[in-house]
Amino acid sequence: MRLKSEIWVKAYLRACAAAGAAAVVVRHGDDDAGAIFIKINRLDGTACLFGPAPAGFETASSGIDRRFVAHVDGPASEADVESCVARQADFDSDLWLIEVEDRSGRHFLDGWLATDRD
Repeated sequence: MRLKSEIWVKAYLRACAAAGAAAVVVRHGDDDAGAIFIKINRLDGTACLFGPAPAGFETASSGIDRRFVAHVDGPASEADVESCVARQADFDSDLWLIEVEDRSGRHFLDGWLATDRD
């Protein structure tokens, strides 16, 4: 059973706050099953974007039901990241967008990132 998007987002926001990073919901998606995108704003005009991993990564042997991959690896211009988000939103109007402001570029997705080893 997959954790509802709203619950996952609330936990992620708390984890960011506990680490001292500002994180806000920019776009509120479907509470139950909306795709979640994480924008990391480095506060210098650059950013990166993480979003859902392709099918197959989610049910990896690790037991984690939600995986993320870099959709715009960074640092890239904020305009490139916003363009990618706009394309995704055109495709899926129920997506979530969380923006994290962190000069170091920390994404707080350790353990959630899909890798070739998964």
